[in-house]
Amino acid sequence: MEVKGWSGERRPSRMINVGGVPVGGDSPITVQSMTVTKTADVEGTLQQIYALAAAGCDIIRCTCNEPEAAVGLAQIVPRSPIPVIADIHHQYKMALAALDAGVHGLRLNPGNIRRPEHIKAVASECRDRGVPIRIGVNAGSLDPDLYEKHGGATPEAMVESAQRELEYFAEVDFDLVKISVKASSVPLMVEAYRQLAEVTDHPLHLGVTEAGPPPAGLVKATAGISTLLMEGIGDTIRYSLTADPVEEARAGR
Repeated sequence: MEVKGWSGERRPSRMINVGGVPVGGDSPITVQSMTVTKTADVEGTLQQIYALAAAGCDIIRCTCNEPEAAVGLAQIVPRSPIPVIADIHHQYKMALAALDAGVHGLRLNPGNIRRPEHIKAVASECRDRGVPIRIGVNAGSLDPDLYEKHGGATPEAMVESAQRELEYFAEVDFDLVKISVKASSVPLMVEAYRQLAEVTDHPLHLGVTEAGPPPAGLVKATAGISTLLMEGIGDTIRYSLTADPVEEARAGR
């Protein structure tokens, strides 16, 4: 599949399977969003997921930040029309609970879960279950060590964060991975993805964090996402808008 743009073709990447939806390789670029309901509210969350799916969302992310959320996921996942990703914050045990709930993927922020033994415990469980992980690097929550080393949330610091996480995964023979290096600054986000695309062939998830409400948020997010897609970089996208998440799915489409 070609993306017409400056490079003339799409960056080669591996393909992973997220609950039956292919991401990367020659597969179509997928659209993602995130629920804003409490995950423990099973019916409310499912109602939002169905609305998002109808608007063109391919993969949905739900917060798993407490035991009640994991209990909710166990009921949501089998009823969801699209694959469900669990967004893990600071507690690695919530990742393990989400896996027990049957989620189709995890999102881990290296800046929040930093102990190698915890990272490798989650990756080992994902390896055994065949469940992919998104390494979700965020300029606003970068590992303090990397922030200090690079003098801030630079593209180099963000790429190194992703590479460090990949090294932990490699130690337990896990490679079902997609990566994001998001920032609220469009130039920072674009340069971080450009640098990341040079050093890995894992599929990349594009997004500008906290883009804001429409229409300004649409313009800001499109500036970052479309620039990279025009260069052949990107396999799956999310518009992070301060709005009903259905608007995110429509924007992606």
